[in-house]
Amino acid sequence: MLIAIAGNIGSGKTTLATMLARHYGWTPRLEPVIDNPYLEDYYADIPRWAFCLEVFFLKERFKTVLDIARDKTTTYIQDRSIYEGVYVFAANNYAQGQLSRRDYETYMELFRQMTQIVSYPDLLIYLRAPLTSLVENIQRRGRAYEQTIPLDYLQGLNSSYEDFINIYEGRVIPIDTDGMDFLNRKEDFLAITDKIDAELYGLFSENP
Repeated sequence: MLIAIAGNIGSGKTTLATMLARHYGWTPRLEPVIDNPYLEDYYADIPRWAFCLEVFFLKERFKTVLDIARDKTTTYIQDRSIYEGVYVFAANNYAQGQLSRRDYETYMELFRQMTQIVSYPDLLIYLRAPLTSLVENIQRRGRAYEQTIPLDYLQGLNSSYEDFINIYEGRVIPIDTDGMDFLNRKEDFLAITDKIDAELYGLFSENP
């Protein structure tokens, strides 16, 4: 089984994925941010590196999905699915003119070939966060290459996420994180696990 966590940069995906993995005994598959050779170049010059970055993420997420599909006995939790990478990040880059039409069509054709052998996650958890919270979290974690992210880029991603969730055909739990601190407040974390338990195991299930 595959559980995926969706959400903008700085929304808390990795933190929540790690906490849920510990809580349920799931196996985490986290986004390869540190190993991405394009990230620093991308944020320094988005139009120049957008296509390279998106293709790198696409092939990494596709590889992860294939690995997970081969294991029928383990429940995995992934911070960002292949679908949002396409319908949010690549789509936003195209909408903002960071990807040319030629590059975007090439990218989408590659994705369409991949979707012939991949399927939706069993459950998608969407972390909806306001722009102010995203900026605070990005500044707090202090990754140098993220400090120059334009605000209109983050806002465009938020809009693309809402569009994506509205057309998403899989099972999804939206979580409004405004005013929530699931890392430090147990009641906030339990509010999330209650929703997961209800969706995956039934309202009265005590043991996941």
